Amino acid sequence: EGKFPMITTRKTFYKAAIGELLGYLNGCSNALEFKERFKTPTWLANANENESWLKNPFRKGDNDMGRVYGVQGRDWTNSRGQKLDQLRKIYNNLKNGIDDRGEILTFWNPGEFDQGCLRPCMYEHQFSLLDGTLYLNSTQRSIDVPLGLVFNQIQVYVLLALMAQITGHKAGKAYHKLVNAHIYENQIDLMHEQLKREPFELPRLIINPDIKTLEDIETWVTVDDFIVEGYSHHEPIQYPFSV
Repeated sequence: EGKFPMITTRKTFYKAAIGELLGYLNGCSNALEFKERFKTPTWLANANENESWLKNPFRKGDNDMGRVYGVQGRDWTNSRGQKLDQLRKIYNNLKNGIDDRGEILTFWNPGEFDQGCLRPCMYEHQFSLLDGTLYLNSTQRSIDVPLGLVFNQIQVYVLLALMAQITGHKAGKAYHKLVNAHIYENQIDLMHEQLKREPFELPRLIINPDIKTLEDIETWVTVDDFIVEGYSHHEPIQYPFSV
């Protein structure tokens, strides 16, 4: 209860993980906006250094990510050209105590893979409301364990806590399902080193109680509205990134 699942056997940069999530919830498609407004540089390389994306006729110029992640969540386009805001529908239902068994936020749109710089890894979040308690099941198709998991498990926890807060429910459990979890050969020795370290007590996450609506997230919420208390950690480990 109240324990924030951050890795303590090395330093975790939680603000970048939360910032990326806020960018998704806002439907952001610009890597520079992720860096400047949401304080995470994670999308700059995918937007500007991916050779196949640079040649893609759908790319709109520097820092454009295309129709990935949050764009699908806030601006899904159906076959008739109608725009659908998945997150708004889920928010409205949960706020009104409704769970239609389809409170699913999906970023996985095979029909538009060619219009984005990257297919989503954590591609689906399903909310379930039971007796005033909100639960979340998040599914991830592929994950680089030493680099990605520290980021993504934070996002799953924060997404549930935040959605519970703005819809007026208690946060229950968040389940994070990993498919195709992998550790690359050049990461194995560092993983062995990390596993020898004794974990510390988990910290607590405090979310600004003034965040009460989806409109708040869209207009003024920043990473500074999330505070971690009591985070003790071992030294950072620089894991190599494999493209």
